[in-house]
Amino acid sequence: MRIYDRPGFPNPARIRIVLAEKQLDSQVEFIPVDLIGAEHKSPAFLQKNPSGVLPVLELDDGTFISESTAITEYLDHMDGHPTLTGTTPKQRGLIHMMQRRAEAELIDPVGEYFHHATPGLGPKLQAFKSLDWTGRAEWGRRQGERARAGMTYFNAVLGQQPYIAGEVFSMADITIFAGLLFADAAGLTIPENSHALLAWRARVAELPSVKHRSGRAFLADDARRLGL
Repeated sequence: MRIYDRPGFPNPARIRIVLAEKQLDSQVEFIPVDLIGAEHKSPAFLQKNPSGVLPVLELDDGTFISESTAITEYLDHMDGHPTLTGTTPKQRGLIHMMQRRAEAELIDPVGEYFHHATPGLGPKLQAFKSLDWTGRAEWGRRQGERARAGMTYFNAVLGQQPYIAGEVFSMADITIFAGLLFADAAGLTIPENSHALLAWRARVAELPSVKHRSGRAFLADDARRLGL
């Protein structure tokens, strides 16, 4: 298998955590795609994923699977013993429900804030982010507010249960964790008094699949270009 991604970035981090959780790193060849240089918007990459986003999984038969949720489903079921997407109908339903909320109410709005209300990853990628739309910055700021409201919601959820979708660590937790990493990079702070969310974040950060995942750090050239 091949995975097209970029170390250090939030959506690739989701799949790196899944790979670590399922002990699949050794079965994958990682192909870096230059996000800052907008390589994922190139015609060659769009043949792999018309949405022009990372990560993308390429199977040995040449099949391409994009979207982090779909990739997670595939990887989680490879061994016939899913641990991140649910084992009963109720558990699967709850995990997928919260996974969708994690995307819609946190990681996606953070992305819109980052790309429309800030300089994002720089001029090459900004060219694909509706530069001629006069309302883009205000809309981006509203998405930032939505993301912070999402943090408040998930804090309330975690005040009632140990993980985002209930009693077990799942792909919904991975998405929220990556979303908070993205929020940090974008300059969006967690609302005050989010004690349950902060405690959950500290606990998840210590899980072996999270703490020891591959690709945690930016590539040296990316760090240089980002001024880190």
